[in-house]
Amino acid sequence: MAITLNINGSAHEVDAPEDMPLLWAIRDVLGMTGTKFGCGVASCGACTVHVDGEPTRACQTPIGSVGEAAVTTIEGLSGPVAEAVQSAWQDLDVVQCGYCQSGQIMSAVGLLTENPKPDDQAIDDYMWGNVCRCATYTRIRAAIHEASSRMEA
Repeated sequence: MAITLNINGSAHEVDAPEDMPLLWAIRDVLGMTGTKFGCGVASCGACTVHVDGEPTRACQTPIGSVGEAAVTTIEGLSGPVAEAVQSAWQDLDVVQCGYCQSGQIMSAVGLLTENPKPDDQAIDDYMWGNVCRCATYTRIRAAIHEASSRMEA
């Protein structure tokens, strides 16, 4: 069955069953590999994308449930909040192995869009479901604070 998905501002025709996880449509069918597979049960955050601006676990989101919603992957992330987060991530050398970082960045953008001046507790609470096996949590928190400061400037 052909399903049209609005991903990164473009319509993409996906010939797949409605219960196919959005992650597999993005990665395997459309070839956008920035969104990662981690756990498959929505516990690690590696597969985080935005659906109508909300961070969403793509591994547990069936494509049939997406409808006409706007899906944004790490490849399509843009705008002032995204730019502040991405530049802070680079300047503070957040990345170690990098596997989880697209999901971390997608969640950080969601947080700063919702709460432009989060304190440490708000960051920890919002980012809690994003796992980093390299334990870069301190650098992630610092980069979110830095991005927040850059957004004020």
